[in-house]
Amino acid sequence: MTIRKRVSMLVFVDSGIVLFSIFLGYFLLHPVVNPLTSRYLIASSLALLVAHHILASYYGLYRKVWEYASIKELTGIFKAVTISILFVALIQYAIRGDVIVRALLITWMLHILLIGGSRLSWRLVRDTMMKTDTSQKKKTLIVGAGAAGSMVARQLSHNPEHAELDPILFVDDNHQMQGLEIYGLRVRGKMKNIPELVKKFDIQHIILAIPSLSKQESTRIAKIAVDTGVRTQMIPLIEDLLSGKVSVKEIRDVKIEDLLGREEVKLDMKVISENITGKTILVTGAGGSIGSEICRQVMRFSPKQLILLGHGENSIYLIDQELRNNFDGVTDLRPVIADVQDRARIFDLIEEYRPDVIYHAAAHKHVPLMEYNPMEAVKNNIFGTKNVAEAADTFGVSNFVMVSTDKAVNPPNVMGATKRFAEMIVQNLAKDSKTKFAAVRFGNVLGSRGSVVPLFTKQIAAGGPVTITDMRMTRYFMTIPEASRLVIQAGTLANGGEVFVLDMGEPVKISDLAKNLIRLSGYAEGEIEIKESGIRPGEKLFEELMNDSERQSEVVFSKIYVGKATPISKHELMFLLEKIPGLSGVELKDTLVGVANRRNVEVSSEQMVDVVG
Repeated sequence: MTIRKRVSMLVFVDSGIVLFSIFLGYFLLHPVVNPLTSRYLIASSLALLVAHHILASYYGLYRKVWEYASIKELTGIFKAVTISILFVALIQYAIRGDVIVRALLITWMLHILLIGGSRLSWRLVRDTMMKTDTSQKKKTLIVGAGAAGSMVARQLSHNPEHAELDPILFVDDNHQMQGLEIYGLRVRGKMKNIPELVKKFDIQHIILAIPSLSKQESTRIAKIAVDTGVRTQMIPLIEDLLSGKVSVKEIRDVKIEDLLGREEVKLDMKVISENITGKTILVTGAGGSIGSEICRQVMRFSPKQLILLGHGENSIYLIDQELRNNFDGVTDLRPVIADVQDRARIFDLIEEYRPDVIYHAAAHKHVPLMEYNPMEAVKNNIFGTKNVAEAADTFGVSNFVMVSTDKAVNPPNVMGATKRFAEMIVQNLAKDSKTKFAAVRFGNVLGSRGSVVPLFTKQIAAGGPVTITDMRMTRYFMTIPEASRLVIQAGTLANGGEVFVLDMGEPVKISDLAKNLIRLSGYAEGEIEIKESGIRPGEKLFEELMNDSERQSEVVFSKIYVGKATPISKHELMFLLEKIPGLSGVELKDTLVGVANRRNVEVSSEQMVDVVG
């Protein structure tokens, strides 16, 4: 039906209701008098008719989609009818000097009842037509019977995009809700009862509608739901749902990061804004997992210029296009293809752009791969960092933040050792530089390129097996956005030379991570095999964020510590940097790992000769 036909029909229906209401009200008071002979009544009817249509248009009663009528729409009807009746009362008083109050009161009541009823009947008809055979639908359990859960139940019943879901019950921990019904669905238990209710009612789908819970509590409930083996989804924030920014169609699957139990990072927006807004920012490795997310986070603070520096043409093109599409034109974006190993190119770029802040995320990070290619790790992680950091010092960059890793702690592998070397380069430069140098150390990042989550997901999609190097292996995990936000925050805390350590929470067993991913993919335990493949070259069973000599309890910001990581002296470092390029194979690895694992030991250049052979 076109909008023109729709409006015409509503005007016609309303005209009939208005005339019927006022004539019926008059007839009930004067049953023996022919209302058609009363000029006074005819004048009142015409006045009411005109007033109603004007006010109905003003309050949008002809534009509403009455299939979704709610209290707001009924309020518009009440206002339009009441004001039109008051207008007629004024007309009557002007004509006769008095008002037939009882007749107008009856007219008002009939008017409200019939106008409201005619509109809500549209919704009743739609609800009746929407009812379909539920035998082919998935029985759905909604976790949370509050505002969010109620909204989900209502929208699932009326949203054709989710016609495959049949909500049949709620669970809620509020004991006062037990046994009550909401939109025809009964609250049948608490969160702890989810497994038994899934079996009893043959539940095939679970929706978590509890956005107001703490992260730990939400994680606990998500694990209960996921452990049932039933597909589990979550709703958006309740504020977005109620404000109409999103709808039930935005419900998403529970992700592995939802099971980490980590509270969202809250940043000091004012301090970060002072550090970034209106400034020139350079990000190395801008096309990588961490580098690209740092760029996204930085763009929220409207820098004057953002330089996206990376070696991979395609990855830099993608992040450049994404930022241009998702942010307004306040920031001047400059995609730059360059290799941090090219010292002359890096110096030229930093001299040209004169950035205020550099986030150095460019690095080789794959542990087994770097065991086979140690010199590439040296060139990129050590000398690449040296090039960017010394250029920052030379051209007076205010802040330099290096992204490091927990693998730099007591490293048995080349990758971790080269990252510890990079930390020491930054720490030594900080001693005499006006640039505030700092490193930020954190563990594994969920979903980053080369991490276990994409690998496991691919293996599950292929039907298994999921390969784990050792069932005892544990790792620290955080999400890409969380890691990037903490890197940016740590940069504002730097005084020079710190190695910031991010609070990664509790370590996670890789085998548990694999089991959760299998469940989240819709498979029951045992359907996808998990196999041990053996520890790969350079891997550790357990990672550390700080060694014993670095550990201190002081928190400089929520989830950010300062580790007491002590670098070797400047002359020792320079000596090593001269010797390393001439080494190869086992000798190179032994040198890197041996020096990276020394703690608080002063060694002369002569003694260092023994270390490097």
